[in-house]
Amino acid sequence: MELTPPGPRGIPPLFARLVDDSALFPPGDAAMPEALRAHFASRESEHAGVLGVFLCQASRLPELITELIKIKPKQPLPLSLIIDTGLGGVPKAISIVESRSELLALRMVEMPAPSDVDEVWLERVSEFVPEDVIRVVEPRRGVGWLDGVRKVIEHGSWPKIRCGGQAGENFPSVDEVADFLAVVSGSTGASFKATNSLHRAVRHADPDTGFVHHGFLNLLVASARSLSGGDVRAALESTDAEALAEEARALSEQAAKAVRALFASYAAASFEQPVADMGELGLL
Repeated sequence: MELTPPGPRGIPPLFARLVDDSALFPPGDAAMPEALRAHFASRESEHAGVLGVFLCQASRLPELITELIKIKPKQPLPLSLIIDTGLGGVPKAISIVESRSELLALRMVEMPAPSDVDEVWLERVSEFVPEDVIRVVEPRRGVGWLDGVRKVIEHGSWPKIRCGGQAGENFPSVDEVADFLAVVSGSTGASFKATNSLHRAVRHADPDTGFVHHGFLNLLVASARSLSGGDVRAALESTDAEALAEEARALSEQAAKAVRALFASYAAASFEQPVADMGELGLL
């Protein structure tokens, strides 16, 4: 399923539909009315082509639908359904979404994997989620993590990598991200999604927490290098914004599309911040 066509209004292929809207989730924790108002405003903005799907928990579907009825959107809201009700709740949640097709267009279903990513569980995911909807599964980092990533790919789902969170242990090391990229880029036709704490384009230390955050531009350049045999770890570690931007700009259209076929999208609590960073670096 193609999620990254060239965006409207001249958005470069490397950034088309890159940023999914996770305003409902930490650290934003936006209220539903505000999150939807901001999302639809972004869809009308100059850089709308950068915006991907809207993320909503399965447990909050009734609230989402109630607000959409008030808003009366011109087009159904492109939705990624985040399963927080367990695998058994997936069929009911999907049925609710599909019953409101005038309001919602289900594009993606995302869920955490159990600690042991077993074949039976993955087969049930495939059975529950319609074929035209992307399945995204997040294996937990730890012992056997990369084996879980491989199993997810083998079952036709996208693996998800969590790049941060509320605690230090939520932030994967450069080596862990590089190892993840090696597995995914080495699997024919595989795509992945990233989430959490990719607030800024370039790797940086948060002055409030001291946590070192990965940058989404680092991840894009690292993905390009993983496909071309370049130094992936150096790209992930770099804090040289201009050098990263120059490397990104130098990618051919074909190379940019290959990068985005690999690194499909990431979830961000704020749409304005990544767009501002791209603008400052001359990428949009």
